[in-house]
Amino acid sequence: MKEPADRNSTHLAGEYFVAAELYRLGYCVGMTIGNAKAVDILVEKDGRMIPIQVKTIREKKSVGWPMMKDRVKEGVVYVFVLLNKPGMKPDYFIATAQEAWSKIKQYPTRGIIYLSSLKSPGFQESWDKILG
Repeated sequence: MKEPADRNSTHLAGEYFVAAELYRLGYCVGMTIGNAKAVDILVEKDGRMIPIQVKTIREKKSVGWPMMKDRVKEGVVYVFVLLNKPGMKPDYFIATAQEAWSKIKQYPTRGIIYLSSLKSPGFQESWDKILG
């Protein structure tokens, strides 16, 4: 029987994929370390610093990313990563803080951003939101 993936490893994989993509796009990238951090990645381009929060799921059978409305921080850009199966490129969905907040389906004890709500040209591969 296959062992379930470690959640921390899934999140780290997403952070590294996002950092690599941002570097490829010409950003200066710095990753933060630790489990209780406010942002995952800081990028700089043209003298501007932008904080990035990465949320990662492994496969399409996941319905979405757990996220609570009260955890959304103004000024942060959110990158939602779907890792996909080995051999496939990850899918990236980029949202401003306001967009992420509006996409969260909030329940009494949990919140979620559904994958289906981000599958559109306005979010998929929208790296231009980084410098807004």
